[in-house]
Amino acid sequence: MKTLRDDVDDIKDLALERGKGFVDAAKAQATDYVDRRKGDAAQSVHDLARGLRDSSKTFDDKPNIKAFFDSAADGLEQLGGSIENRSFADFYDDAEAFARRAPVAVAVATFVTGFMVARFIKSSSVSQTSDRYDGYRA
Repeated sequence: MKTLRDDVDDIKDLALERGKGFVDAAKAQATDYVDRRKGDAAQSVHDLARGLRDSSKTFDDKPNIKAFFDSAADGLEQLGGSIENRSFADFYDDAEAFARRAPVAVAVATFVTGFMVARFIKSSSVSQTSDRYDGYRA
């Protein structure tokens, strides 16, 4: 005879198995979605590089500034090629390796990003509040 404890253990094992299956399916679906969208992201980066390279033509008389723009465009083109040729798992592995090598840099970047988002949200709410009160003034 099975006891109540055995029944609970069986339910727990089944729930864990189904939960793991659900997480694996969600991860596979997210990876597939990102891999399908990476072509769009790569094209956007290539377009940005092309725009940067086009704008550098206005600095033909200033070779140092033109070289800076061209170098940035080259970097963006390399990034676009990297996005096209690599999978989401490759990017995730690189990000994870970087976070392990430089946790302080990740913490600082997270703090700065959070601070900037908070400032943006605060400035947006202040302007909306002042706009709301402007309608009451006579």
